[in-house]
Amino acid sequence: MATPPTATSLALLTAAQMSRADALTIERGTPGIVLMENAGRAVADACAARFPRGPVDVFCGPGNNGGDGFVAARLLRERGWSVTLHLLGELSALKGDAALAAESWAAPVEPLTSQAGEGALFIIDALFGAGLSRDLTGTARDLVGRLNALPRAKRPAIVAVDVPSGLSGDTGEVRGDALEADLTVTFFRKKPGHLILPGRLLCGELLLADIGIDEEVLADIAPTAFENAPALWDRLLPRPHLDAHKYVRGHALVTSGGPSSTGAARLAARGAARAGAGLVTVASPPNAVLVNAAHLTSIMLTPCANADALSKLLEDKRKNACLIGPGNGVGQGTRENVLAALLSGASMVLDADALTSFAENPRDLFVAITGYFAGPTVLTPHEGEFKRLFPQVKGDHLARAREAARESGAIIVLKGPDTIIASPDGDAVINTNAGPELATAGSGDVLAGFILGLLAQGVPAFEAAAMGVWLHGAAGASLGHGLIAEDLPDALPAVWRVLLAPEG
Repeated sequence: MATPPTATSLALLTAAQMSRADALTIERGTPGIVLMENAGRAVADACAARFPRGPVDVFCGPGNNGGDGFVAARLLRERGWSVTLHLLGELSALKGDAALAAESWAAPVEPLTSQAGEGALFIIDALFGAGLSRDLTGTARDLVGRLNALPRAKRPAIVAVDVPSGLSGDTGEVRGDALEADLTVTFFRKKPGHLILPGRLLCGELLLADIGIDEEVLADIAPTAFENAPALWDRLLPRPHLDAHKYVRGHALVTSGGPSSTGAARLAARGAARAGAGLVTVASPPNAVLVNAAHLTSIMLTPCANADALSKLLEDKRKNACLIGPGNGVGQGTRENVLAALLSGASMVLDADALTSFAENPRDLFVAITGYFAGPTVLTPHEGEFKRLFPQVKGDHLARAREAARESGAIIVLKGPDTIIASPDGDAVINTNAGPELATAGSGDVLAGFILGLLAQGVPAFEAAAMGVWLHGAAGASLGHGLIAEDLPDALPAVWRVLLAPEG
């Protein structure tokens, strides 16, 4: 993925990459203690903007995260807050910039205990940052467990520095236990763990602060993970042209299931049409043609009895994108359709039954996807389908999506509240605009249709997947609680209107 200059703000950095950004900035002449002062000031400013004066407890750990806490504590104390600072470990053990920050704290340092924070209006959690590589233990874990167990109304507000302690900034995973924050202040760029569940749920409000790191360091770091947003792909949006006609906008083909399972294909077909495909055809088993015909108007319909018939349909190269899976049934017929379609060169979306049909022989699918004649392919599994198709792929959410893309040769859309889009070359996008209202039957079929419609218009597969997922989330948000899958395609024109509006 060639990242446009407007998308650098969407880059996500691992803990190691963030350390590299710090180091490059220091090499260019900014002292590390200046970065720490700026980070601590950002935390203090965020607290001062949100809370009245009252007792504050600051928990400081043994590293640079703790150094940020020392700075925030000092600045709040200077502004009139009553601050108690608790340190995990010995003051004499602090090193580097953290030791310098501690020297500027001119008040007592209390040892951290599991009872710290009692009576505080709010707590600043500066125990452990995004690079935590082991589970919390001992006093830190006891303290986190006690605070998390308090009823919300009786618990002090918690402001986390960088990430809530116990959360992996790289993966969003909990290391033993993790503090549930109300506000997280992070620096320069977000981390993957801020967006991937359960990390996203633990961060509360997320505030990104500028601490003086030059954006030019990103050229050296070359991040490969990004938050999904229009700035990442809007240059590739299929924009309407006055001299265009329907065939210029592509012809999408959706295979249907039998008479009792036709609805999923129609949902996908309407999704493809609303996403902008010039023509959409449902390829229906002959015994389901009348059922489909009773429900379709602008969507075309053609009988398609088997894989040979599907191959014949795709010989017309104007039919340049094909979706197989929703409601198609699991078994040999669906497998044959998939393998036949992959030989056509059409852009492909494989979802639902098309994925599960290869659970016993996924290698056959992957070989076909990477074959000479295959066009770009997008796989859209939910967690259950993913485990069936990639049973050997382990690790955290982001790593699994990347490994599945590498293994299959396809773009992977690993669906969920933190949907991840991953490409075989390692690029990945994490989506954040999808709400719980999308957890309804048929929603995934519409998403597959959105991606299909974008592919039909010539959008590259990775960007088509990222666009489709974002459009899906935006359509859901515009409708809110109570939506059903049938509503989603009809919500898309309003989303397009905003997305394609001229600037200014």
